[in-house]
Amino acid sequence: MTNDLASIVSEYGVAVVFGNVLVEQIGIPVPAIPTLIVAGALAASGKLSLAAVFAVALIACVMADVAWYVAGRIYGNRVMRFLCGISLTPDSCVSQAQVRFERWGWNVLLVAKFVPGISLLAPPLAGATRVGWLPFLAFNTAGGALWVGAGLGGGMMLGSQIERLLGYFDGYGPAAVFLIVAFLAGYIGFKWWERHRFYAKLRMARISVDELHRLMDAGVAPLVVDVRSPTARVIEPRHIPGALHLPLQGFDAHIADLPRDREIILYCSCPNEASAAQVAKLLMNHGFVRVRPLLGGLEAWIAAGHPVESLAAEAEAAA
Repeated sequence: MTNDLASIVSEYGVAVVFGNVLVEQIGIPVPAIPTLIVAGALAASGKLSLAAVFAVALIACVMADVAWYVAGRIYGNRVMRFLCGISLTPDSCVSQAQVRFERWGWNVLLVAKFVPGISLLAPPLAGATRVGWLPFLAFNTAGGALWVGAGLGGGMMLGSQIERLLGYFDGYGPAAVFLIVAFLAGYIGFKWWERHRFYAKLRMARISVDELHRLMDAGVAPLVVDVRSPTARVIEPRHIPGALHLPLQGFDAHIADLPRDREIILYCSCPNEASAAQVAKLLMNHGFVRVRPLLGGLEAWIAAGHPVESLAAEAEAAA
């Protein structure tokens, strides 16, 4: 590696690591693992301080995650809908994150950063489900340390190869920068295409909340099914009156029990009705014809002022 590039790396490397990790953890799709790997290689050769790089990367993780945790506590499911709106990961990641929380509890924070889509949603989900401050900070910081350590450790093991690669890029100057930018643009383009393809598979007719309400008032109500996860129902305990709760995860086991002579309306609280549309596709593949997701989901139903029931009120009545 030439002296010019070595000088730049030694002067700005720590700041670049901090900025890249912070930007990625905020939700902008600029992968930080390649930066951590390069930083690990440079730390192994003495051009960067390993302790400084590790510290600033972990601080960046904690700063972004605490911000999302607070947002989750304040805004609940709305912040996760927002994150899925800006994320390149399909919105089914909301239900996947919720299922992992139900199965693993706080331990999901230890591995969340290694799972695409879950990484961004785990902190606000922890806030929305009222995970305490101390458990959140302990488990989330430990998970961030594992993730940062994995990136830096990989770079240290590949130190000599990465040094040669950086020297190769340095020799090409602007062309190397163009190649890196092109690679990043290609990555974002691929993720966008993957998201677009996911939604293309879920295109189908929706029913509006007003149309569903008219059917219910007319006494010809279809079977309404709430496909939200148990965690989603904890975050938002209201539901459409009379709705049957059959979560997306494990829905297959209930297909044989559903009537084929009634229209089935499915709703969720995820953006673009992703979970409801997935279940609708599943039912269609099993021969069901009269199946539609609810346009706008539970949020649109509540916003329209239509009646809802509360899980808490039902529990008190049962007691």
